[in-house]
Amino acid sequence: MTLRELLSGLEVLEQTVSSELEITSVCFDSRKIQPGGLFVAVVGFNSDGHKFIPSVLEKGAACVLCQTAPEGEAPFVRVADTRRALAVVSANFFCRPAEKMVMVGVTGTNGKTTTTTLIKTVLERTLGAKVGLIGTNRNEIGPEVVPTERTTPESYELQELFARMYGAGCTHVVMEVSSHALYLDRVYGIPFTVGVFTNLTQDHLDFHKTMEEYGRAKAILFRNCRCGCVNGDDPYAVMMLENATCRPFLSSVNRPNADLRAEDVELCADSVCFTAAYKGKRFPVHVGIPGLFSVYNALSALSACICLGVEPEAAAEALRSSRGVMGRAEVVPTGRDYTVLIDYAHTPDALENILHTVRDTTKGRVVCLFGCGGDRDRTKRPKMGRIAADLADFVIVTSDNPRTEEPGAIIREITAGMQECKTPYTVIENRREAIGYALQTAQKGDVIVLAGKGHETYQIIGTEKRHFDEREIVAEYLAAAD
Repeated sequence: MTLRELLSGLEVLEQTVSSELEITSVCFDSRKIQPGGLFVAVVGFNSDGHKFIPSVLEKGAACVLCQTAPEGEAPFVRVADTRRALAVVSANFFCRPAEKMVMVGVTGTNGKTTTTTLIKTVLERTLGAKVGLIGTNRNEIGPEVVPTERTTPESYELQELFARMYGAGCTHVVMEVSSHALYLDRVYGIPFTVGVFTNLTQDHLDFHKTMEEYGRAKAILFRNCRCGCVNGDDPYAVMMLENATCRPFLSSVNRPNADLRAEDVELCADSVCFTAAYKGKRFPVHVGIPGLFSVYNALSALSACICLGVEPEAAAEALRSSRGVMGRAEVVPTGRDYTVLIDYAHTPDALENILHTVRDTTKGRVVCLFGCGGDRDRTKRPKMGRIAADLADFVIVTSDNPRTEEPGAIIREITAGMQECKTPYTVIENRREAIGYALQTAQKGDVIVLAGKGHETYQIIGTEKRHFDEREIVAEYLAAAD
């Protein structure tokens, strides 16, 4: 591909190399540069790609795309913003695959994974579509599962994934869109047909600093989609649509003027039921995932599918077949007279949601086992401690992914929020031992909520990722106890 083709859509400020230069690859990681490739010097938080320009040229890079011109003679193209340029160049390199498929983006603090999975289920069952999925749990190309490291990949990796999806016959892509991805332009230029907003609660304040900044990052999606499906009951709904350029579509449990409403909501131990009201019609909805949050996730999924032209009643019928998502209110088989749930709740709001959900249906005690991740927002730790103490009958404070922080220090910040509560709790730093203790002391009718890890099958201690699957740990303990 020529440099001219790669730069299509970019405003070039300065150029020292022929536009007809043949480029064999695109790279933003200097360690992976190949002879004949284009190196994009991205300015990051920990390092600046411009520092590696001399080394990539020594390794045979054909050209450098930069914001600051390198010293001396060098083949380079200078633009105002290399992050956005990386997104544009990557799309061009893979022949703009996103433009050939129907793109759906889901953003919000909680509910993204479940909502994207529900949308995928509906599109497959109603349209017979082959759907690509990009998210926190995993990526999917139709039935094929592709491992993932983060919610939204870097723009080059994202475009490469789109190309694989299009090549495999996908007609639709449903993806989680993180606030980081929006703020850092990883999804810049993607033509979203539908954007979805689930909710906004405290998370990622180590990065965004304030809820206002966090919300503004999420709102970027609604300036880059044709139809914006927004949870009208969330306090940040107004912010999402304030400067939006899309057609709004509101869903709600409480707002009578919403486009799609949930009425006669019934919360059961293992599911939710409600009547959906849309354009004067009413039809039943049943989703086999418990909790009021499941009503909102179902409304978000229905809204997106309606905006994509799916008949509402057909979409509701397809939702009936969904069985939930790994690590989201997931019941672990035990064969005992108590219940173990694994849930990804790692934010104050998510922890509150899952504990409220089990509180409504538990005959015995609600036992909450959780910790907080290291090198992340510290302000939520005491808040989550207080929530656990307020809503559970017994709390086990343990480790999550401590990363480079000292686990005991994280735990002390959690328990600081529990001091005014009378709920009994214990601290067991080793998470495996904490799970064993929870099972050993379980009583008839108890529900044990293992919160924070969810779909993750690892634990990050220091910089090392160690295998850690809570399902396996529960099964091993129960087998040893038999």
